[in-house]
Amino acid sequence: MNRSPGELELLSERVDDLERRVLALEHPAEIKAAQVDEHEQEVLIASGSALETFSIFPIIGRSMLGVAGAYLLRAVAESGVLPRLPVSVFAVAYAFAWLVWSSRISSSLPRVMYAGTAALILTPMLWESTLTFHVFTPVVTAGVLAAFLTLATVLDLRNGKARGMWIAQGIAVLTTAALGFRTHEVLPFVTAILLALCVTEFARSREYQEPVWPLIVVAADISVWGLIFIYSGAQDTRVAYPLLSTAALIAPASILFAINGAAISAWVVRRKRGITIFEVIQVTIAFALVVTAVFYFAPEHGAMILGIVSLVLSGGTYACASLYLRAGEERRSFRVFAVWSAALLVAGSLWALPLQVAAILLAVAAGLATYLSRRFESSMHEFHAVVFLTGASVVADLPRYLYGCLAGTPPRSPGAAILIVSLCAMAALFLARSEAENAWQRFLHLVMTFIAICAVTALLAQAVLSGTRALMALDAHHVAFLRTLSVCVVALAIGFVGSRWGRRELTHLAYAALALLAVKLLFEDLRRGQLGWAAASIALFAVTLMGVPRLVRLGAQRHAKAELKAECGQVPHVPV
Repeated sequence: MNRSPGELELLSERVDDLERRVLALEHPAEIKAAQVDEHEQEVLIASGSALETFSIFPIIGRSMLGVAGAYLLRAVAESGVLPRLPVSVFAVAYAFAWLVWSSRISSSLPRVMYAGTAALILTPMLWESTLTFHVFTPVVTAGVLAAFLTLATVLDLRNGKARGMWIAQGIAVLTTAALGFRTHEVLPFVTAILLALCVTEFARSREYQEPVWPLIVVAADISVWGLIFIYSGAQDTRVAYPLLSTAALIAPASILFAINGAAISAWVVRRKRGITIFEVIQVTIAFALVVTAVFYFAPEHGAMILGIVSLVLSGGTYACASLYLRAGEERRSFRVFAVWSAALLVAGSLWALPLQVAAILLAVAAGLATYLSRRFESSMHEFHAVVFLTGASVVADLPRYLYGCLAGTPPRSPGAAILIVSLCAMAALFLARSEAENAWQRFLHLVMTFIAICAVTALLAQAVLSGTRALMALDAHHVAFLRTLSVCVVALAIGFVGSRWGRRELTHLAYAALALLAVKLLFEDLRRGQLGWAAASIALFAVTLMGVPRLVRLGAQRHAKAELKAECGQVPHVPV
């Protein structure tokens, strides 16, 4: 039987229709629900654009109603119909109620708008209740703002990833900072900002994003700096401000530094997260505020206490860098903690100890750091050694001693600090690793070697002058010749030793010594007027000029032979 394609399609459609009817008779509820879902989807698609356009207006309307209620309460308080204190308390509760209600909204836009409404209700009311009506004292106002900021952060934590309190927090923080300087009661409002910062850092430690955290940090910095600036001036410039004790003036900066330091330590050590540039700058600013406050308000005994604290912090940051961060893949935190530990040790030594004792401590620390760098092959310890040795040289006044021995008035004898720093510098020179893997390590070796060679040259010149002075009276031309002799001996020695040991920095300094000798001949030896001694100095310079390259080549040859012999000794001998 022949059938056309059209008849077959018609028959198929009838069969499908019969199947749908049978299914509707057997399962009527499912078919009805599917039809309702299809209808709702069509309605949503048709009205989507209208909802997106007009859904924000009811939100703005509710917010305006909330602000209108706040204006009504303000009018009641101003009219005096009711006592102002209950009205102000009710206004504060009204703002807190808006904040709590905003946290219960599921949509993000209404939640942000209602939280901002709560802040706009609270801040003008507190401003007028404190400055105009004098209902609240500055301490009470600061407490209310601290409670508002804390509640906003707690509500954000409860909402999980649905963050919406940032606008309320930002307005409240700015109001807190402004009221602190407007009421002249800075300390309570600084305390409120620090409390908000502590709560925010706790929220961040729970790995919740806090968009307003940088604003709170900056507000805390400015508030603490403003407190220090105001109270560091003369008494007649701050008559309107209340008197504060020394502890009250130093405590805000110390608490700010403690909060930032503890938060960064928790992030880096416990959470294994890299430190950011903003956090590095913030901790540095907080520590600078602490130092400023201590030196302004407690210059006598505060410096020693600050030095002791710095030494303790240096040990803590060094332990964190060595035990937890040195083996990690993230290197920025390791480098930052290493720099902090070195800087804190130098600063703590200068603040807590006499200068000569501080120089000795830093020199010994440099020698120990050099030994650890050789044992653990660590660039961090080399960096510490260079920093400590440089600091010890400056504190011990080694540059002035070097100038006196080589160009100025010869000193009678070096001090104990000069001797110990020189010995530690020479020990660091011998203990340093002979091979440098990169340009940074070569630079560190060059600085360390330069300090050691300067110390050796100064001591040698001092010894030569003192020994010759014991035998004969020295004139200016004698002193010039003896100084030239000392520098020539040092140049020849380090030229040979540097190439023999494979220490390029020593060889470079040998050629630098030749340049120094040329300048010395021009400005000292040739100006003394004794042609015979000037000729002797020129002859010494000529011999040194010819001898340094030869000694460098000789040392290089012996170094190559020693390396070849060592390699041959490692290869096992196979008998033929």
